[in-house]
Amino acid sequence: MKPDYMVIKEKLRHKLGMGRFEHTMGVAYTAACLAMRYGCSVEDAELAGLLHDCAKQYDNETLLKKSQKHHLSISEAERKNPSLLHAKLGAYLARKKYDVDHEEILDAIRYHTTGRPAMTLMEKIIYVADYIEPRRFKAPNLEKIRRLAFVDLDQAVCEIMSDTLVYLKKMPECIDEMTQEACMYYQKLKKEEHI
Repeated sequence: MKPDYMVIKEKLRHKLGMGRFEHTMGVAYTAACLAMRYGCSVEDAELAGLLHDCAKQYDNETLLKKSQKHHLSISEAERKNPSLLHAKLGAYLARKKYDVDHEEILDAIRYHTTGRPAMTLMEKIIYVADYIEPRRFKAPNLEKIRRLAFVDLDQAVCEIMSDTLVYLKKMPECIDEMTQEACMYYQKLKKEEHI
């Protein structure tokens, strides 16, 4: 049995603050649009977008405690910046509280913050949708990346990762190894395409 999108939406409306819920709806919408463009399941992308921040309402202490309680792996960067754990805990909650058993959706939730090398199409869609959704306005190069996302998804992923690492260099303790590995992977991939 598939999870009921409308039921999940109502639960999240009550759990997340108004701003976070509006962001969530923007990511779900943008993910569905990208899925249409790239031939991915629109329904699955929309569900992953809807649930990508389902653990975002917790403070850092609670994220750390809940992640430990559920035996989730915690990197050094996540210990120093527990807000990163909302993605892993979100994947856990999507399975346990929202009855999502589709691994592709769970992985898209799990890696939407850090990315990872060799992401699936669904993972790239959620990663990019989280960055470009209509209510975002602070990210550098946002208009360029919004256009690029519908032309070359891999290049959009690469640009987002590069911009994210530039931003995080101001707070080196917050840089997760997975983000660095993913960025190097996509930069190498783009270089190989241009050879």
